Amino acid sequence: MNFIVIISDTLRRDYLGFYGNNWISTPHIDGFARGAQVFQGAYSASFPTVPHRRDVMTGRFTAAYTGWGPLTESEIVVAQILSEAGYATAMITDCPHILENGYHFDRGFEAWEWIRGQESDRWKTSPRQPSHPCDPRKIRNADHIARCHRRAVAHRRYESDTFVAQTITRACEWLEDNYRNHPFFLYVDTFDPHEPWDAPPWYVERYDPGYAGETVDYPLYARTDFLSPSELAHCRALYAAEVTLVDRWIGQLLEKIADLGLMEDTTVILTTDHGFLLGEHGIIGKALISENSMSYIPLYEEINHIPLVVHLPGTRPGTRHAFVQPHDIMPTILDLAGIPIPDGVNGRSFAHVLAGAGDKHRDLVVSAPYLAAATAVATVRKGNWTAILRPRLRARPADQLDKAVDGLAKLERVEPGQDEMLFDLARDPAQTENLAERNPGILEELRRDLLDYLASVGTSDQIMRLWRGDLPPR
Repeated sequence: MNFIVIISDTLRRDYLGFYGNNWISTPHIDGFARGAQVFQGAYSASFPTVPHRRDVMTGRFTAAYTGWGPLTESEIVVAQILSEAGYATAMITDCPHILENGYHFDRGFEAWEWIRGQESDRWKTSPRQPSHPCDPRKIRNADHIARCHRRAVAHRRYESDTFVAQTITRACEWLEDNYRNHPFFLYVDTFDPHEPWDAPPWYVERYDPGYAGETVDYPLYARTDFLSPSELAHCRALYAAEVTLVDRWIGQLLEKIADLGLMEDTTVILTTDHGFLLGEHGIIGKALISENSMSYIPLYEEINHIPLVVHLPGTRPGTRHAFVQPHDIMPTILDLAGIPIPDGVNGRSFAHVLAGAGDKHRDLVVSAPYLAAATAVATVRKGNWTAILRPRLRARPADQLDKAVDGLAKLERVEPGQDEMLFDLARDPAQTENLAERNPGILEELRRDLLDYLASVGTSDQIMRLWRGDLPPR
């Protein structure tokens, strides 16, 4: 069995046609989904970008022991195991955060290629003063993004110059060179549709024709008050354009896989790390960032509920409702490959679900940033209930810096009014009615479930005390 894992960063589930969207064009991924297994219960685990990749590669719920940081030598990764088992292994990515600054997520792969220039990648020195397409005060890290991403794209001319196009082109070329090198493991990681949203204009015009205002393509992570209604609507159009662009190029990769006859002996996994708020809950972004400080926000459904599509040769396509998470991917691959799963992996293989032997995997899902963070917020979904939980005791924010979201160190800041929340998704899928005060018993039951889960994955006593509330005062 060969394996191809495709990760598209910040790809909202509800912006894809096969998950019910009716206004964004995603025909290529939709077509792939029709012949594959579509998971309705896939949720993020460790949040955001770098912790997610760590989960995928290690098969561990890494938010329980580390935050946004380099992959360590002590962590066993799936590429290492497959390489040692005789697989040809390769990583092709334009996601900068897993490679820049010595993060070394290429470890274990026989070969890897980094398409340079996305977001924070310090790649070019010219032009010296690239401009922003809007008031810089509306741009997150305006000076930094000008020195990095805007320099990198300043000489772009064609759609084939976009990052997703370059990444997918390299992946197709690798497959042409290696499709006979069985077995193989190809990991393809494209940062799009993550912002900056800079799809070619004809994609944008499809979703907001005639717009004449400012283009806020890399917005502040903030309450949406700084945007006019038309600017916010245009942000949604910019993101939708990126989704369609990603669909076009992932479609080329899927077509190449089929052309090479690989659908008969290759498992293809397509997923993302998380979504993004585009005005829902009054926020744009996936955290709140002000100058050099940040605060995590609840992982609402728009962020937390992610797409997962799996093509496994010889199995029946259709919808699966089992709860699965990113750290389940690594043990599932090893299980399908017939390779023992190493000790310390706390993800669980869902190969039995893929094989049609039932549609149950996890009783609940837990999603969170690093659980020792001063502003950490954990999301627990069980049945139709979702709880947004916070530590009973909080470390002082002044003690902690966090590089999450963009790799830049920021002081953690506790926002006022950060209450715990409880939602009934069956009655309130948009999560507009907080039922915590009316259902304290359910909220506490889900907290106990969280604590049981954290204990099961070996979370340290120090972190457990933060969430239990029995840490002595300083």
